[in-house]
Amino acid sequence: MAKLETGITREDAFALLNEHNKDPFHIEHALAVEGTLRYFAREFDSENEDFWATVGLLHDLDWEEFPTAAEHTLKTAEMLRPAGGTEELIRAIQTHNYDSNDACPKPELFMEKVLFATDELTGLIGAAVIMRPSKSVMDFEVKSLKKKFKDKRFAAGCSRDVIRQGAEMCGWELDELFERTIAAMQSFAPDRDTFQPAE
Repeated sequence: MAKLETGITREDAFALLNEHNKDPFHIEHALAVEGTLRYFAREFDSENEDFWATVGLLHDLDWEEFPTAAEHTLKTAEMLRPAGGTEELIRAIQTHNYDSNDACPKPELFMEKVLFATDELTGLIGAAVIMRPSKSVMDFEVKSLKKKFKDKRFAAGCSRDVIRQGAEMCGWELDELFERTIAAMQSFAPDRDTFQPAE
């Protein structure tokens, strides 16, 4: 895999995210997708770990200000170019909106497919975890996620169709995507140090 460049430091990317997003939920989601993509990069494309993570951090950069399918991710390009963001970074971000906007490129790199698959799913997992007594992803299991996934009223804004399509893009069954994404979120959970996973 060729080396991919973001053109922007993590510090500057985070500052840009905070410049355009004031809702703590949006910042939290950005950090969750950043951590999730970093986890997957370590397994599938370690040379480009920072690129994957930056794509995750900035994937919804413009959403708070431009929350429409017609503008989402296209406005991100206007925000990123003056900050030094590369065209490959912009392209990767725009792929996760391709199903809602014909102007956005289709996911081709595996990283883009993982972003498409996990973006909505991290939101669903996050919503499910909040409902748990522990409020922790560390004791969250696939069977619990499957129940929430089937209940269309729960976190109704998280598209099940997009998650299914993403799993297919990655060549995974839904259960595998669920298991991998839970493990990814456990890898950076605040309470991970106090959790002893089963061998």
